[in-house]
Amino acid sequence: MTSHEINESHEASSATMTRRAALSGVAAVPLGVQPASANDAAATLIARAAEKNAAFMRGDMQRWSELVRIAADFTLMQPFGGPASHGFEKSPERLEEMARYFRNGETTLELVQSPASEDMIVLVMIERQRAEVGGLPEQDWSLRVTEVYRRNGTQWQLAHRHADPLVRPITLEQAATLARGLSENERPMR
Repeated sequence: MTSHEINESHEASSATMTRRAALSGVAAVPLGVQPASANDAAATLIARAAEKNAAFMRGDMQRWSELVRIAADFTLMQPFGGPASHGFEKSPERLEEMARYFRNGETTLELVQSPASEDMIVLVMIERQRAEVGGLPEQDWSLRVTEVYRRNGTQWQLAHRHADPLVRPITLEQAATLARGLSENERPMR
Protein backbone atom coordinates (compact mmCIF):
# COMPACT_ATOMS: atom_id res chain seq x y z
CA MET A 1 0.00 0.00 0.00
CA THR A 2 1.31 3.49 -0.73
CA SER A 3 1.74 6.17 1.92
CA HIS A 4 -1.41 8.17 2.66
CA GLU A 5 -3.13 9.91 5.51
CA ILE A 6 -6.25 9.06 7.39
CA ASN A 7 -7.41 12.47 8.55
CA GLU A 8 -9.82 13.11 11.40
CA SER A 9 -10.88 16.48 9.99
CA HIS A 10 -13.67 16.88 7.46
CA GLU A 11 -11.32 17.64 4.55
CA ALA A 12 -11.38 15.04 1.82
CA SER A 13 -8.92 14.38 -0.97
CA SER A 14 -7.46 11.38 -2.76
CA ALA A 15 -4.67 11.23 -0.16
CA THR A 16 -6.86 11.57 2.93
CA MET A 17 -9.72 9.72 4.52
CA THR A 18 -12.11 11.61 6.75
CA ARG A 19 -12.86 10.32 10.20
CA ARG A 20 -16.47 9.77 9.10
CA ALA A 21 -15.32 7.62 6.17
CA ALA A 22 -12.92 5.70 8.40
CA LEU A 23 -15.71 5.07 10.90
CA SER A 24 -18.04 3.96 8.12
CA GLY A 25 -15.41 1.53 6.91
CA VAL A 26 -14.91 0.19 10.42
CA ALA A 27 -18.65 -0.23 10.91
CA ALA A 28 -19.05 -1.96 7.55
CA VAL A 29 -16.21 -4.46 8.01
CA PRO A 30 -15.88 -6.24 11.36
CA LEU A 31 -12.38 -6.71 12.76
CA GLY A 32 -12.78 -10.48 12.68
CA VAL A 33 -11.06 -12.52 10.00
CA GLN A 34 -13.13 -12.88 6.84
CA PRO A 35 -12.45 -14.95 3.74
CA ALA A 36 -11.19 -11.68 2.20
CA SER A 37 -7.54 -10.99 1.51
CA ALA A 38 -4.87 -9.76 3.90
CA ASN A 39 -5.07 -6.38 2.12
CA ASP A 40 -8.75 -6.07 3.09
CA ALA A 41 -7.89 -6.91 6.70
CA ALA A 42 -5.05 -4.36 6.61
CA ALA A 43 -7.41 -1.66 5.33
CA THR A 44 -9.79 -2.43 8.18
CA LEU A 45 -6.97 -2.29 10.74
CA ILE A 46 -5.74 1.03 9.33
CA ALA A 47 -9.18 2.58 9.74
CA ARG A 48 -9.46 1.06 13.21
CA ALA A 49 -6.00 2.41 14.14
CA ALA A 50 -7.06 5.93 13.15
CA GLU A 51 -10.20 5.75 15.26
CA LYS A 52 -8.55 4.15 18.30
CA ASN A 53 -5.70 6.67 18.23
CA ALA A 54 -8.15 9.58 18.06
CA ALA A 55 -10.10 8.18 21.02
CA PHE A 56 -6.87 7.62 22.99
CA MET A 57 -5.58 11.17 22.51
CA ARG A 58 -9.00 12.60 23.47
CA GLY A 59 -8.83 10.60 26.69
CA ASP A 60 -11.85 8.49 25.63
CA MET A 61 -10.42 5.25 26.97
CA GLN A 62 -13.79 3.50 26.99
CA ARG A 63 -14.05 3.90 23.22
CA TRP A 64 -10.35 3.09 22.76
CA SER A 65 -10.75 -0.16 24.72
CA GLU A 66 -13.72 -1.15 22.54
CA LEU A 67 -11.62 -0.69 19.40
CA VAL A 68 -8.41 -2.50 20.33
CA ARG A 69 -7.94 -6.22 20.90
CA ILE A 70 -4.69 -6.67 22.82
CA ALA A 71 -2.88 -10.03 22.71
CA ALA A 72 -2.06 -11.70 26.00
CA ASP A 73 1.66 -11.54 25.14
CA PHE A 74 1.49 -7.88 24.04
CA THR A 75 4.71 -5.85 24.22
CA LEU A 76 4.89 -2.06 24.36
CA MET A 77 7.93 0.09 23.72
CA GLN A 78 6.74 3.46 25.02
CA PRO A 79 7.73 6.82 23.52
CA PHE A 80 9.23 7.78 26.89
CA GLY A 81 11.88 5.08 26.59
CA GLY A 82 12.84 2.42 29.07
CA PRO A 83 12.35 -1.31 28.88
CA ALA A 84 9.49 -2.90 26.97
CA SER A 85 6.40 -3.66 29.03
CA HIS A 86 4.58 -6.95 28.68
CA GLY A 87 0.83 -7.54 28.79
CA PHE A 88 -1.74 -4.82 29.33
CA GLU A 89 -4.11 -4.17 32.20
CA LYS A 90 -7.50 -3.00 30.91
CA SER A 91 -9.16 -2.58 34.30
CA PRO A 92 -11.64 0.31 34.74
CA GLU A 93 -9.20 1.93 37.19
CA ARG A 94 -6.32 1.76 34.72
CA LEU A 95 -8.48 3.14 31.90
CA GLU A 96 -9.62 6.02 34.14
CA GLU A 97 -6.00 6.79 35.03
CA MET A 98 -5.11 6.89 31.33
CA ALA A 99 -8.15 9.09 30.59
CA ARG A 100 -6.86 11.69 33.05
CA TYR A 101 -3.36 11.56 31.52
CA PHE A 102 -4.34 12.08 27.85
CA ARG A 103 -6.76 14.94 27.13
CA ASN A 104 -8.28 16.99 24.33
CA GLY A 105 -6.24 15.52 21.51
CA GLU A 106 -6.59 15.91 17.76
CA THR A 107 -4.95 13.42 15.45
CA THR A 108 -4.20 12.42 11.90
CA LEU A 109 -2.64 9.16 10.88
CA GLU A 110 -0.13 8.93 8.07
CA LEU A 111 0.41 5.40 6.80
CA VAL A 112 4.00 4.75 5.73
CA GLN A 113 3.69 1.05 4.94
CA SER A 114 1.45 -1.92 5.78
CA PRO A 115 3.01 -5.28 4.91
CA ALA A 116 0.48 -8.07 5.39
CA SER A 117 0.24 -11.84 5.29
CA GLU A 118 -2.65 -14.13 6.11
CA ASP A 119 -1.72 -14.21 9.83
CA MET A 120 0.20 -10.97 10.47
CA ILE A 121 -0.17 -7.30 9.57
CA VAL A 122 2.35 -4.59 10.35
CA LEU A 123 1.28 -0.94 10.34
CA VAL A 124 4.13 1.56 10.02
CA MET A 125 2.68 5.02 10.71
CA ILE A 126 3.23 8.57 11.77
CA GLU A 127 0.66 9.62 14.35
CA ARG A 128 0.46 13.39 14.01
CA GLN A 129 -1.27 14.73 17.07
CA ARG A 130 -1.70 17.59 19.49
CA ALA A 131 -2.93 17.00 23.01
CA GLU A 132 -2.58 17.74 26.68
CA VAL A 133 -0.49 14.90 28.11
CA GLY A 134 0.35 14.34 31.77
CA GLY A 135 -0.88 17.78 32.81
CA LEU A 136 1.35 19.62 30.34
CA PRO A 137 -0.21 22.31 28.13
CA GLU A 138 -1.37 21.27 24.66
CA GLN A 139 1.53 20.63 22.31
CA ASP A 140 2.63 18.47 19.40
CA TRP A 141 2.93 14.81 20.44
CA SER A 142 3.55 13.29 17.01
CA LEU A 143 5.05 9.81 17.06
CA ARG A 144 6.66 7.30 14.71
CA VAL A 145 4.75 4.08 15.35
CA THR A 146 4.96 0.44 14.37
CA GLU A 147 2.08 -1.84 15.34
CA VAL A 148 2.11 -5.59 14.75
CA TYR A 149 -1.24 -7.37 14.54
CA ARG A 150 -1.50 -11.14 14.69
CA ARG A 151 -4.50 -13.22 13.73
CA ASN A 152 -5.83 -15.25 16.64
CA GLY A 153 -8.75 -17.40 15.56
CA THR A 154 -11.28 -14.94 14.12
CA GLN A 155 -9.74 -11.78 15.61
CA TRP A 156 -6.80 -9.53 14.80
CA GLN A 157 -4.96 -8.74 18.02
CA LEU A 158 -2.38 -6.04 18.69
CA ALA A 159 0.74 -8.01 19.62
CA HIS A 160 3.33 -5.21 19.63
CA ARG A 161 3.50 -1.42 19.57
CA HIS A 162 6.65 0.66 19.32
CA ALA A 163 6.34 4.45 19.44
CA ASP A 164 8.96 7.17 19.58
CA PRO A 165 8.85 10.97 19.30
CA LEU A 166 11.65 11.21 16.71
CA VAL A 167 9.37 12.44 13.92
CA ARG A 168 11.78 15.31 13.23
CA PRO A 169 15.44 14.63 12.50
CA ILE A 170 17.92 15.13 15.33
CA THR A 171 21.67 15.65 15.26
CA LEU A 172 24.27 13.00 15.94
CA GLU A 173 25.06 14.76 19.22
CA GLN A 174 21.40 14.70 20.29
CA ALA A 175 21.18 11.00 19.40
CA ALA A 176 24.36 10.34 21.38
CA THR A 177 22.90 12.16 24.40
CA LEU A 178 19.75 10.04 24.20
CA ALA A 179 21.78 6.85 23.80
CA ARG A 180 23.89 7.67 26.88
CA GLY A 181 20.77 8.39 28.93
CA LEU A 182 20.19 11.29 31.26
CA SER A 183 22.70 11.94 34.01
CA GLU A 184 21.46 11.49 37.59
CA ASN A 185 20.78 15.24 38.04
CA GLU A 186 18.83 15.36 34.72
CA ARG A 187 16.44 12.49 35.50
CA PRO A 188 12.83 13.42 36.16
CA MET A 189 11.51 12.82 39.65
CA ARG A 190 8.91 10.07 39.84
